Amino acid sequence: MGSIGRSVWMQKQPNFNAFAAKMTPAVQRAAATARALEGKVTNTPKAFEPTAIKQALTEADTRAQEIILEALAENYPQVSLEAEEDTPRVKDFQGEGDALVIIDPIDGTLQSYLEGLGPYATIVGLAIERRMHSAIVALPREGLLFRGSSGGCAEVIDDSEGLRPVQASADGDRVFVSHNVPANVRAALAAEGLEVIPACGGAVSVAPLLPGVRAGLRIVPRTSESGLSVRGRVGLTIAREAGAFIRGDRGGIFRDDLDTPHWLLCLTADEGDQGLLQKIMRKET
Repeated sequence: MGSIGRSVWMQKQPNFNAFAAKMTPAVQRAAATARALEGKVTNTPKAFEPTAIKQALTEADTRAQEIILEALAENYPQVSLEAEEDTPRVKDFQGEGDALVIIDPIDGTLQSYLEGLGPYATIVGLAIERRMHSAIVALPREGLLFRGSSGGCAEVIDDSEGLRPVQASADGDRVFVSHNVPANVRAALAAEGLEVIPACGGAVSVAPLLPGVRAGLRIVPRTSESGLSVRGRVGLTIAREAGAFIRGDRGGIFRDDLDTPHWLLCLTADEGDQGLLQKIMRKET
C-alpha cells in the first residue's frame, strides 16, 4: 500500500484518542455496575470452558458487558469484536475489518471478583491490524480508570482529582503478581522488601501507574501455545504511554502486537526494578 493509500485507509479507521474518550463513560458505568453487584451475585459457570477460572461467570459480567456493547454499537458499529462473554449484543457485530475491539467486562471473575483476592478490572481495547492502539482499564474496587492511546498520553480518572495525566512511578513497595506466580517467586520478591499482591491480568498491566505500586509480574504456563492472552495485553498500551519499562521472556522486548507469544511480563517504572525482576525470574524459574 502506497503512502496515499495508507493515509486514506487510516482515515477510515477509528481515531485512537476519540475511541478512548467516547468509550470512557460506558466503561465507567460498567465498572460501577460490577462494583455495585460485588458480593451480591453468584458464579454460574460456563459449561464449555476447560478450567474453573475460565468457566466463572456472574450476572455482573453480563450486565457490564452489555453496557459497553450498547455504547460500542452507537459509536463504532462497524468494528470486529472479541468479547469475553456471549451476551445478546455480541451478535450485532459482524465486522471483519482491520479494527478490532477487545472487551473483558470483569477480568478476574473467579479469584479477584468473587473470592476477593486482589483487584479485578474492566477492560476495553482497540487494535488496528492486530496492534494495540487505544486502551481503557478500570479498577472498580480502587475507584480508578486508566486510559491511553499510542502516540498520545496516559491518563487516569479517580473520584478525588478527576482526569489528569499519569506516569509510571516507583513510589511504593507493592508489586502486583498474577495469581499463578509460584510461591518461590513470591518469596524472593518478599525477601527484597516488596509486598506481593495477587491481581488480575488487567491490573498487572497498569501496575506501576497505581499509587504505592512499583511493578507488575505475570507468568503464563508454557502449556499455552499463544502465551499471554489478547485481553492481558490491552493495558500495556497505557503503560507504554506512561513511560513504563515492559519486558518479556529473558528480558526481551514485549511486542505491541496481539500475536507474538510471550509467557512472561515484567512491568516496572524504572530500569533498576526491571533488572531485579529479571534476576529473580532467572534464579527462581
